Amino acid sequence: MNTEPFQQQLRDKERELQSNIVRLEGEARVSGKAAVRDSTDAATSSQGTSESLQEATLASQTLERVQDALQRIEDGAYGRCIVCGRQIEAARLEASSWASTCLEDQGKQDKAEYVQQRGSTL
Repeated sequence: MNTEPFQQQLRDKERELQSNIVRLEGEARVSGKAAVRDSTDAATSSQGTSESLQEATLASQTLERVQDALQRIEDGAYGRCIVCGRQIEAARLEASSWASTCLEDQGKQDKAEYVQQRGSTL
């Protein structure tokens, strides 16, 4: 598999995410320091800080996945499911170049997480 196009996409995404994290953390700091005149201002400021931090957390999680994918390229394991070892579908990698599992195993993981969060569906 030619990994160069994926490696370039991942490097671009890595830079984008790093930039977004810095921006979002800055927004959270500014929002947290905003002049508060009343309880509504305080609530709005708190909500803005919380939203920026949540977005930064999601960006950090995605950044970790992107960096893991770059490491798999270096290790020669890119494009193989980390669960079963099968080739990850090309369309999946094109849609999400940092995918680490095939569709079948991702579906199993998603279902297990849903059941864990919501309880048994039986």
